[in-house]
Order: sequence, then structure tokens, then C-alpha cells
Amino acid sequence: MNICLVTAFPPSRRGLNEYGYHIARELRRNPLLSVTILGDELPSPGPELPGFSVTRCWDFNRLSNPICLLREIRRLQPDIVWFNIGFASYGNKALPATVGLTMPALVRLAGFRTHVTLHQLMDTVDLNDAGVRFQRIYKLGGALITRILLMSDSVSVLLPAYRTILQEKYGAGSVHVRRHGILSGRPEYPDFSKRGKPEHRVLAFGKWGTYKRLEPMIEAFRAVADAMPPVRLVVAGGNHPNTPGYVESVAQKYSDDPRIEFTGYVPEEQLPDLFRSATVTVMPYSSSAGCSGVAHLALQYGVPIVASDISDFRQLSEEEGLAIEFFKTGNIASLTETLRCLLESPERQQEMAVQNFSVALHMTMPRVIRDYLRSFDLAERGGALRSVSRLRRLPRWMPLRSTVGRLMLRNWARWRCDPYDSVEGNGHANGFLDSSLDGYGVGYGRLRGSNGTLGEALQATGVPKNSNGNGNGHNGRHDILPAVLGAYSNNGDPESEQRNRLEQLPAAQLVRFARSGSKSNGRNGKHGGNGSASGHNGNGRIRAPHSRGKIGEEQSDGGEGYDLERDRDSGAA
Repeated sequence: MNICLVTAFPPSRRGLNEYGYHIARELRRNPLLSVTILGDELPSPGPELPGFSVTRCWDFNRLSNPICLLREIRRLQPDIVWFNIGFASYGNKALPATVGLTMPALVRLAGFRTHVTLHQLMDTVDLNDAGVRFQRIYKLGGALITRILLMSDSVSVLLPAYRTILQEKYGAGSVHVRRHGILSGRPEYPDFSKRGKPEHRVLAFGKWGTYKRLEPMIEAFRAVADAMPPVRLVVAGGNHPNTPGYVESVAQKYSDDPRIEFTGYVPEEQLPDLFRSATVTVMPYSSSAGCSGVAHLALQYGVPIVASDISDFRQLSEEEGLAIEFFKTGNIASLTETLRCLLESPERQQEMAVQNFSVALHMTMPRVIRDYLRSFDLAERGGALRSVSRLRRLPRWMPLRSTVGRLMLRNWARWRCDPYDSVEGNGHANGFLDSSLDGYGVGYGRLRGSNGTLGEALQATGVPKNSNGNGNGHNGRHDILPAVLGAYSNNGDPESEQRNRLEQLPAAQLVRFARSGSKSNGRNGKHGGNGSASGHNGNGRIRAPHSRGKIGEEQSDGGEGYDLERDRDSGAA
């Protein structure tokens, strides 16, 4: 599967760049995927992260983003275009931000399958708190943009309440709830020896400004620090795109307090040390913020969380089981008391840290990405099978019915393959990693070449052989359907061949053949092993480049998609 991921991407510092990096990193680990990142342009040219294919083709606050992006997508011809976006991803001005958010719909109209991971909803944002002036216009524009985003083939949101809003208010159908996930494959058990020794470190991390204000938290911290030294406040992160210069102004205001440290932007490689040494993470937001990435970073390193009592954080606590101590939103006295009680209770700190670590074990990034890939895989299979279902609508008396059926079956046989070698041999024998072959047979879902058995399949149907039995490529673009029917016949028996002609073979029977082909000399023939629906490699578990064993006992059902934990090919790649 060829995936284009549209996201801000490091070394860019735009919003969601870290999340985009971890999506790309997990996709890159799957050998069955080809991933191209369509990222935002950098202020100055520099080297890209090693191991990633990155094309910089859009920029913040630029009106020509859709044109540039469509040009690259047409060149790459991906199977799916995955957008990782929030409402401020493409600009902090109304017009360029709106134009950028129309890109998923435009890409779909151009004929490409699209998926959107949407991190916020405009309906849940407090526009008063965000400093928006023309609120009615913004609400109307937000509703319009949300409907445009829902024109994508599918949308994922990170909180169940967001899905409810999209379904009830906008009548959306294909909306999934996905976990945000921690930004690693394995969480770290908290090291309590680094916390509170010699001083407690209170961590505030994020992009500050608008609904993320620092002043109330700093005032609460100073009250706590006066009562129970030694305590240090670490303010990490930069400015929100809508409030440039905010962090610098706050740092200047409190520059005389040595207990407060401003780190500025924190690179990815420095995040572990930052969170490992933190006693508690504080999120003093004044309104809805979506599914917080900071909260999931705290989960990853087993850090207790103190947060405002707002609906999104309540949902995280109730739906996902996060250990969070809440304080009244905007109330400095409530934050002071909550923070003081937690810092004075090592037992409560340890209890919350272990609970957050336990929650993190169930939402690792490999699991999250596997769920995405399963849905992509099933959607593509469903679209491919629609071509087969149309075969049943063709009248039996129709002239050239076999030719029409062959053209319609081409997309079904393609499954998830690239357009050039999905049904056209390339001169190699069977058993490749990305082929739907089970050893000796030739699966028609990924016709990478033949070793002579395909010639037998074609001979059974009377189709001239294009294979010399030595691994030379067979052009399956024209003869794939006769090969399928020949594999379904009984060793070239004329009566069996007549019985299994396309005019008498329903689409459901073709599907059953694709899911249950075997190596036997019986009804399924010895050359169509396991078909395109399972892509088995011989033993059901260990993927080998040239497996020639029998079909394994743990046979894939073809519908599970990718399984990153078991590391097997469970679909015709």
C-alpha cells in the first residue's frame, strides 16, 4: 500500500509535528507499506530526518497550498492520502486556514482515497477564551469547514464526544474514534528515585497563549513554593501560532524569580529527560483543548497529572482511565491547594504514576497505527470487491461478457498492489515477501512471475502460455481471468472447464476461491495456493522471502489486515 501522509513534520516546529513524526515512524517500520510525507516547508533549507521520504510542498498561511499538494499527489499516485490536521494547521489567518482545510475534499474529488485525523472540533472551542472577535462568522465558517472535512472518505476523532457531535449535528457516517496513543512503542516505568530529589519539579508543557495561559499557574506555584520549598517550575514549549511573543513576555515579567525556568522549544530527543525528572505535570487550560498530547506524554513516562476541570479532560479520565487531579478552571486557590496536596503525598504520586503507566501499556503507537491500517485495508478490499459484485448484474446473453468481466475483475485482483506489477509478472519466481503466494502455487492477487505452474493453469483453459517455466514473467493483465477459471477447473477437464466458464460462475464463487485456494490437485488446482485474501507465507507466523512450505495451520482470514505484533502478512500485499 502506498500512503501519502500530509502533516507538519520535523525539523518543522508547527503544531502536530511530533504526532506526525510518530505516525510516519510506525508506518515506516511496516515493510509492506510505501510512505511519503508531504510536509510543510522549512524557514531555511536543511537536512531531512534520515530514513524518511519527505516532500515539502505546502506552507503556513499560503493560499496556493491545494494546488501544490494536488500536483505532488498526482505525481505519486498513492492508494490513500492521510491528513493529520487541526483547525490551525494551515494558518493563523482565516482565509489561508480555510483554504488549507479544503484540501482533503479536493484530493478526494481528484480521485484519491482520503482519511482525516482531526484533533479538534470548532464546536467545542470557547471563542471568547480564544480571543475571537467576530464569533458568529467564525461559528458559521467552522460549521462549513467541518462539513467540508467530512467529505473525506473517512474521518477519525480522538474523543467519543467528538464523534457524537459529528453524527448528531452534521449527520456524518464514516467517523471513527481512535486513541491518541503514547508517542512510543513501549512506555517507561516511572523512576521515583529522580523525583523530588533534591527538589520537586512541576512541569508545564505545551504551546502557550489563547486558552493556555501561564499567569494563573505561576501565581499558584509561587504560593506553593513559599509554603513548601524546595520546588521548581519548568515551563517548556513555545508560543501558540495565534499569540506570537506571549512566552517571552511572561518570562520577562517573572525573570526575577529563580524558581521558575523557561526552556523554550524542546526537541524530540530531550523530551524523555524532561518528563522523567518531573514530579507532576500541570495543564492549566481554560477551555476545551481536544485530546491532549501533553497528557499522553505524561502517561508515557508515568507522571501524575493536575488539570483544569473541563469536559475533554473529564472524558480522558473516564473513557481511558487516566489518573488526573482536577481543580476548578481559572481558580488560583483551587490549583494551589490541589498542587500542594499532591506534592505533600508521595503515596498518591506513586499511585497515580503507576496507574498512568498501566494505561499507557494499552495505547502504544504500534497498536494505534495497526487500527488505522486495518480500516484502510478493509475499506480498500470492500471497494475492490464492489467490482466483482457487478459481475452478477451482467446478463448471460451479453456479448463479450468474458471481456467485460475481465476488466471488472482487474481491480478485484489488484487488492492492495501497485498499479504496474499487481497483475503483471516481473520475471521472478513465487514466494516473494509482497506476494500472495503460499510456496508452490501462484496466487493471482499478486502475480509476480511464474515457475511453470501458471503455464499449467493457462493450459487448463486453452489460453496460450506466456511462461517458459523458468521464472519468466507472465503478463497477467489480459489472461488473469482465464487463469483463475483454469485454477478452479479439474486439470483441464473439458466438462469441468465448461461448467466453470464465467457465464456460469457467480461472483461469490470467485470470492470463495480467492479465500480458500490450496495446493492440492483437486478442485482448486495445484497452482492457486491461498489466493489473494490471505497472502500466506508457509507457516502463518514467520515471514520469509522465499517460503515454499505448506499452508500453515494459522491461516489468515484476509480481513484482519496488518498485524504489527505478530509481524505477518495477512493480506495480499
